[in-house]
Amino acid sequence: MMNKRTVGTKKEDEAAKFLTGCGLRVTDLNFRSRFGEIDIVARDGDYIVFVEVKYRKTSSAGHPEEAVDIRKARKISKVADYYRVVKKLPPDIGIRFDVVAIEGEEIRWYKNAFMYNG
Repeated sequence: MMNKRTVGTKKEDEAAKFLTGCGLRVTDLNFRSRFGEIDIVARDGDYIVFVEVKYRKTSSAGHPEEAVDIRKARKISKVADYYRVVKKLPPDIGIRFDVVAIEGEEIRWYKNAFMYNG
């Protein structure tokens, strides 16, 4: 039996492989700051993409993408701001917030899942 963190890491790795297969270039996994964590940071052309990965074994507790609410979006936006400062990215660089939902063996990718919530 795996604990939640182990399962989470496994699913984040699965999501990173999926996104790489879709043409994104993963630059960071589990970027942490005092504001929180971003599961995956990737490049998609000229865009920096901040990706939240959510997993559910089944939909009995709701679909995984439903767990990314306005509060979670605000937290991810703050971490993204910090990331941009730490990595010295230009202020006008294009950014996007995506969600990868994994339910059982199915992977769903939501581009532009939410707008910046700073």
